[in-house]
Amino acid sequence: MDFSADWLNFMQWPAMVATVLAAWLVGSDSESRRAAGFWVFLTSNVLWVLWGLHVGAMALIALQVALAALNIRGVFKTETAQQAKPQADT
Repeated sequence: MDFSADWLNFMQWPAMVATVLAAWLVGSDSESRRAAGFWVFLTSNVLWVLWGLHVGAMALIALQVALAALNIRGVFKTETAQQAKPQADT
């Protein structure tokens, strides 16, 4: 039994869970949850690329690179919006 192959085959399941969780977070009304969602999406992009390299899915890898670029854009836009928001006095 090849442990590394089994581990890499299993990688698709955490990648799928991370993708679904990220989509749920990005759809939230909470700014902090949306911001976290982009980071979870980036994690899922990495997991999908690892799995795609293992199975030779070049189109999947290209898709994940493109989606990662969009998620990085989302991180920057979210952080910029949070910084521009006036802070409430406490």
